[in-house]
Amino acid sequence: MAKMITKDMIITDVLQVDIETAQFFFEIGMHCLGCPSARGETVEEACMVHGVDCDELINKINTFLAEKEQA
Repeated sequence: MAKMITKDMIITDVLQVDIETAQFFFEIGMHCLGCPSARGETVEEACMVHGVDCDELINKINTFLAEKEQA
């Protein structure tokens, strides 16, 4: 079963689950995934900063992970 991403996870922890999730952060304008803010910022905080619906982003990432696991 794919690990579920939650909005309270730190971005670097999400990337450790699957580095390919970086594409979803790039899509919301978060291009500096190695920056100190990414190491301490939750998914929810990043969404607030970038004006993105957090639940929508989480759903996209979790759908991606589930589909990848089934492939």
